[in-house]
Amino acid sequence: MVSIVENVAIDCANAYELAEFWSKVTGYPQHAEDAPGDEETQVLLPSGPLLHFNQVPEPKTVKNRIHLCLRPDTSREEETARLLALGATLVADHRRPDGTGWVILADPEGNEFCVLRSANQRVAHAADG
Repeated sequence: MVSIVENVAIDCANAYELAEFWSKVTGYPQHAEDAPGDEETQVLLPSGPLLHFNQVPEPKTVKNRIHLCLRPDTSREEETARLLALGATLVADHRRPDGTGWVILADPEGNEFCVLRSANQRVAHAADG
């Protein structure tokens, strides 16, 4: 027997607005029945678990114990710039001079997530070394 991950639940102050941000990040839609003011919303990813947003009364207070890691189809740098323009904030930059590493951003409610190198960047780095 095994369990299948159905969704990744993210506690937040405004479920609809945070789902709207993540919908723009991923390029996938919110659930068709979601509306402003809903206390639970979802972003429908094409495979794997859904992103499920739960509105809770308490604010985020410490670093996430679980977070999303994004692998862009463009470069890590282009995606980082795009996400900052959408409203993300820079938390930490772990890019290394050799091109490896990642960037830690936070969504509009402070939930940390990582932007990794694209598959093409990984292949190019492997070919260099």
